[in-house]
Amino acid sequence: MSGTTWVYIMLGIYIVYCFYWGLRGYFTEKTSAGYAIAGRSIPFIAFLMAATAASFSGWTFIGHPGLIWRDGLAYAFASFYVLTIPITGTFFSKRTWLMGKRYGFITPGDMYAYYYNNEAVRWLVVFSAFLYSMFYSAVQLMASAALFHFVAGVPVTFGAIFMAFIVWFYVCTGGLKASTWVGVLQFVLLVGGIILLGFFVITAPEIGGWTAFSQKVHALDVKMLEVPRVINTVDFLAGAPGESAWTAVMILTYMFALMGIQSSPAFTMWTFGIKSPKPLAWQQAFMSTFVVGFALFFFTAFQGLGAKILQLEGVMQFTKDSDVVPLLMTKFLPPFVLGVVFLGAIAAIHSTAAPYIGTGGSILVRDVYWRYVRKQQAGHAEQIWVNRLLATVVTIAALAVGLTSKAALVILGGLATSFGFVMYVLLLGVLWGVRIPSIGAVLGVLSGMIAVFLTFYVWKYPLSMHCAFWGTAVGLGVAFICRGLGFKDDEETIKRQNEVRTFLDDIDAPSESGRQWRGVMKIVVPIWYFFAIGPACILGNKAFSFAGFTPLWSWQIFWWILGIVMMWALCFKAELATTNETQIQRAEVETMTVIKEA
Repeated sequence: MSGTTWVYIMLGIYIVYCFYWGLRGYFTEKTSAGYAIAGRSIPFIAFLMAATAASFSGWTFIGHPGLIWRDGLAYAFASFYVLTIPITGTFFSKRTWLMGKRYGFITPGDMYAYYYNNEAVRWLVVFSAFLYSMFYSAVQLMASAALFHFVAGVPVTFGAIFMAFIVWFYVCTGGLKASTWVGVLQFVLLVGGIILLGFFVITAPEIGGWTAFSQKVHALDVKMLEVPRVINTVDFLAGAPGESAWTAVMILTYMFALMGIQSSPAFTMWTFGIKSPKPLAWQQAFMSTFVVGFALFFFTAFQGLGAKILQLEGVMQFTKDSDVVPLLMTKFLPPFVLGVVFLGAIAAIHSTAAPYIGTGGSILVRDVYWRYVRKQQAGHAEQIWVNRLLATVVTIAALAVGLTSKAALVILGGLATSFGFVMYVLLLGVLWGVRIPSIGAVLGVLSGMIAVFLTFYVWKYPLSMHCAFWGTAVGLGVAFICRGLGFKDDEETIKRQNEVRTFLDDIDAPSESGRQWRGVMKIVVPIWYFFAIGPACILGNKAFSFAGFTPLWSWQIFWWILGIVMMWALCFKAELATTNETQIQRAEVETMTVIKEA
């Protein structure tokens, strides 16, 4: 059978699996919270795999090797997001779960508006969530359409609509639980697909195995193998002609943007939905960091650098970075494996689009329709149907953006994760007690979002720093200026915040050993950031080399391994992501529900 036939067979099996979970959810989810956050019942293994798949989108599968082909090993530092995405979860997820359990929050807007006693915060979160859901999903759906076109010859517009329909069906019928169980399969396909394609590229006769590949990589132009400089003081694009735009500070601040994935409103909702916080530490320290890290630091680099070698030897021609993975797939994969890897790419794309479309609809229904249109007077069935309708609106909006505005797509896809990182302003206040007055929280987030837009669209990346850095720096700056100017909250807000602080500080107090580890990690984490992905990563250009890897690649693998140890220490030893039975028992009992559900 041909590769195209296997693509359709695999796609058929996948659609049956997706539709099964969608229809199962349709007949079982009867409450608003059951549909929106799976009734706070997502089990250990499902969250472990689905949350990891959702963190690493189709952009990882298709875009990542393409940019290594274009920009070399300086871009391969992006693989470090296997650490920087989950580190956000390490800081915030456990406390987010405790807050959701105690106060009955369903959306992030509920949590932020309650803590700051301010509805303006809710509207900013709704705005951010809608933009994030629409633009991030648009990027995913168009990637799936392009791949479908390359591999099976399906027209792009039809492919985009068909792929969107699959996601739309299981998200709208089954809610968050359906997205999560489909995500379990998507995780296996995503990691398996990346490893399979990398393996077939490096073992292809045209490359000749690891030894030959290593020699050819060492012979590449030095621009492909080094970080060009620490910073461009004039402009992001003002390096020497042909020099990579990935300066050391660009690498660092780009990692900040990706930290915005797990601080985005969608991820906060997902955290509310898990049955117990037990899987958090394992997801952060093992699944993301080690399992996905293994696939990215080796196999995406095999694909990207392999494509560069094949191009220089005249074996293949690539016109743009998004062509690299589809062309490698159609050239090197046997028919059956092509079907599996194609499905891996589609799964990677859907695993991200599904939760963002679903939570986008849920945030709109709970924070706008239920609260303001129906004045908290709608029943469960009405909320679920309006949720389906609004998720459909998000899907259509994502498709419309994807199919009509190619320029805006890339711009707004890059903006999405940066908006997520601006949520740090609110999370630091709510979950860790950083003292920001209510007006400071509102103005901080608003000015942060404006700064993200300006440093992406008007002045592109000043000082070669990503707009995520500028957005959150401005947001925190404005928030602290409001505090410095002496703005005070009213008595009710202060009382509410003190109650939250007392609860969190009491239930989540670390043990004596945990407290000591936290003290150590306050020094270790900044050092790791500085050397692994910060200004000092430029030392990797000439540092050391092992097992046939070039110096910069060796540097990346060395700091990745140290990063796994760091994440283990943060999650388990410093107790930032672990909970004991007493804490979970207390969380079940010490409830103080402040949200009306229906």
